Amino acid sequence: MLLTSGLSAIAGAPTRHLFFTGKGGVGKTSIACATGVALADGGRRVLLVSTDPASNLDEVLGVRLSFRPTAVMGVPRLAAMNLDPEAAAREYREGVVGPYRGVLPAAAVASIEEQLSGGCTVEIAAFDEFSRLLGDPARTAEYDHVVFDTAPTGHTLRLLALPAAWTGFLETNATGTSCLGPLAGLTAQRALYERTLSALTDEAMTTVFLVSRPDRSALDEAERTRGELEALGITNLRLIINGRFVATDPEDGMARALEARGVAAMAAMPAGLAGVQRAEIPLYAFSLVGIDALRALGRPAYDRQPTGRRAPTPVDDNGPLLPALATLVDRIARDGRGVVMTMGKGGVGKTTVAAAIASELARRGYRVNLTTTDPAAHVHATLSGDVPGLTVSRIDPAAETRAYAAEVLETAGQGLDDQGRAVLGEDLRSPCTEEIAVFRAFARAVAAGRDAFVVLDTAPTGHTLLLLDAAQAYHREVSRSMTALPDAVRQLLPRLRDPDFTKILIVTLAEATPVHEAAALQADLRRAGIAPFAWVINQSFMPLTVRDPVLRARRAAERAYADEVCQEHASQVALVPWLAEPPRGARALEAVLGGEAEPARRGGATHDPAGRHDTR
Repeated sequence: MLLTSGLSAIAGAPTRHLFFTGKGGVGKTSIACATGVALADGGRRVLLVSTDPASNLDEVLGVRLSFRPTAVMGVPRLAAMNLDPEAAAREYREGVVGPYRGVLPAAAVASIEEQLSGGCTVEIAAFDEFSRLLGDPARTAEYDHVVFDTAPTGHTLRLLALPAAWTGFLETNATGTSCLGPLAGLTAQRALYERTLSALTDEAMTTVFLVSRPDRSALDEAERTRGELEALGITNLRLIINGRFVATDPEDGMARALEARGVAAMAAMPAGLAGVQRAEIPLYAFSLVGIDALRALGRPAYDRQPTGRRAPTPVDDNGPLLPALATLVDRIARDGRGVVMTMGKGGVGKTTVAAAIASELARRGYRVNLTTTDPAAHVHATLSGDVPGLTVSRIDPAAETRAYAAEVLETAGQGLDDQGRAVLGEDLRSPCTEEIAVFRAFARAVAAGRDAFVVLDTAPTGHTLLLLDAAQAYHREVSRSMTALPDAVRQLLPRLRDPDFTKILIVTLAEATPVHEAAALQADLRRAGIAPFAWVINQSFMPLTVRDPVLRARRAAERAYADEVCQEHASQVALVPWLAEPPRGARALEAVLGGEAEPARRGGATHDPAGRHDTR
């Protein structure tokens, strides 16, 4: 069923809790923020919350946020906050340990603190804060609505599944312990988790908006999400199609191709998703950053500019001359083996770039494994066919958890009596075990780069950073559980820090949020001693000739962000143009590579931020 249009369909009669979820890059943050602004403008008191570890609420709203509600300037009655996993972990640790200080011996308290030092605690602490926003009425009593801007789908499904997972674990655990220490510290939360689960499944309380682009992969993911949410008992769902494009110039071939791609994707929408009530939002010519732009989101005209902003002046040149992706593949192939990782914000095309690189390396005769750490993996769909020398896999959390639990019981469980093995088995049933198992699988995948090429398509930024940040914490976790630390885990950080072994490609679009999130990702990587190999500007209109006014404005706006990447962030840059045909399948992926570099940069030259050109 098609709802009227835009935000009027979304904010017309809202429930108390509104969730916006979907594939990375579909516009969840913009729509969540615009909804919050519209509700507040309508006289409602609204709290806007990001659950994404790589939140960009600050940039979109133009306000510096923390993990406490902050008033949004220019929008009375609207406050916003980011869930900060590390800050939540500090508070959570003290909440658990505090009651035991002065009661238990110092050594026992120190043991509990050590148990709470790992990556599991970070996850449960963020979940604990999320649960309070949903399940503790006093926490949000001053607001009429709580709007959740969530992380991309896989991370969000994990978060929404935790209320049931932890409730079940607490109900059945008979040992009094967990990977997070004594269950006394968790049992007090049981009622909170139960209320959270009840709020999520109450159609009068919670609505989940599945946000998608008119794109086949985004719609397929929305359908998978719909099925998984309904399995969790979350059934009050709505669909938002963001970025519908209608060509206005019949002579513009690129505009006609873009419109046709959207029409074809909508026609092929999965049947289950087609039955969900939906609203459609057009593709706009301007960037959805700032309060004026968010208010303009509800207007019907495609070219309507936010108040006080001028449309970019269209340009006739083809933008900066940058090498094609094939140039980077030439450099990667010289080593004959190693790890290639694509990173960046959701929706920038990491999977496509990873698949194109992997298939090209295999075509050149190398053994290649293309795999993913993304809980919502798309590598099989992108490749869609056999390539000689190329294997495709994914890190399956459920399978890795089963294998890890069996290994721990076989090793650490040796010599334990029945009661001891029962305690260990209960400990391994906690939801935290999955995080450890996935981390170990990631370390094994990286280690395989010793003998072949491993191309890793990573999850969106926040999820990936949590995985990388977990390295030292999981050293401790695994050390407590096993007699010997696996070599792959022990060597993980040195391998990631070795530029001859691991080449990290930061993928972005020439837009404000993807570029700035990528820059923050690069800063985090460098603090960890990991240097990115290159940046890839993907899906760019800059090399194309377009006549449609919306596409011309978007193309003109890309120039500033491409210049920022080249001048401020990257030592090597490659450009991938927007393609009229969706890059699915090995043959279509060849177009992503782009062949030779542009004339000004032939011979494998790269862009240098200081203005020099390296032609090595």
